[in-house]
Amino acid sequence: MFDGPVDAIWIENMNTVLDDNKKLCLNSGQIITLTDRMTMMFEVEDLAVASPATVSRCGMVYMEPGAIGNDPLIQSWLNTCPDTFRKHRKTLIPSLEGFFKKYLEEMLKFMRKKCLEPVVTVNNNLVQSLMRILDCYFADFVESETNQVKPEDVEEFEQSIEHLFVFALTWSIGVTTNLEGREKFDNKFRQLINPKLEIPSEGLIYDYLWDLKKKEWVIWTNTKPEYNVDSKLGYSEIVVPTFDSIRMQYLTRLLLMQKKHVLCPGPTGTGKTVNIQMML
Repeated sequence: MFDGPVDAIWIENMNTVLDDNKKLCLNSGQIITLTDRMTMMFEVEDLAVASPATVSRCGMVYMEPGAIGNDPLIQSWLNTCPDTFRKHRKTLIPSLEGFFKKYLEEMLKFMRKKCLEPVVTVNNNLVQSLMRILDCYFADFVESETNQVKPEDVEEFEQSIEHLFVFALTWSIGVTTNLEGREKFDNKFRQLINPKLEIPSEGLIYDYLWDLKKKEWVIWTNTKPEYNVDSKLGYSEIVVPTFDSIRMQYLTRLLLMQKKHVLCPGPTGTGKTVNIQMML
């Protein structure tokens, strides 16, 4: 397995190996033949110094992330969805595919044209963020020796699938912008969302979490018990839960519990460290 940049010198030295005869000719005159069981693989950093001959011999293909588009990511991700979805509810995967077509491209284009990003992202990664959030909710439906999934559980989950998709898209595609961008995103997204989802009209869609047990949208502040200040704490130790801290802790915990990486950018003094320490 070769990685790193393509080096013009070692590529020239290996020309004979890369040919159909599969023979390595050394300076000493020795010839080493690759057996049928041996394979050379190249996962290279770039093709800056590679000749067209090298590229064709190695079978290397280079594509810009933007040129690939999101469809290959979506199709390969749908193949990784829990087998129980296909076994118990054959409509679930096609429904998911439909949600991608209905919501994703339009909201991605809108976000790129109308919203400002403090930390610049690429489309492929935002789409993967959407999938990672959904993966966290799908984890309970992966069968194992200790987890047997019932058909009625999958059927009940399917009722919430579009709600969860909207929630995941809000917190992936629509989350990297600033407050002004979120207001624009909210306005546009509500025009696309199925009215049957009954998202409350007050505030923004960012203000609500879909509760799988209650089957309803819940405002973030209602997901925590009423806060009472502990009289034993010093003034500097008091942290009052806010919309932002509750949302951040929920999403961070959701992703970390499923071994997903989390990046928390933001200006100094906005409570990133405090929130993460409290959650941990």
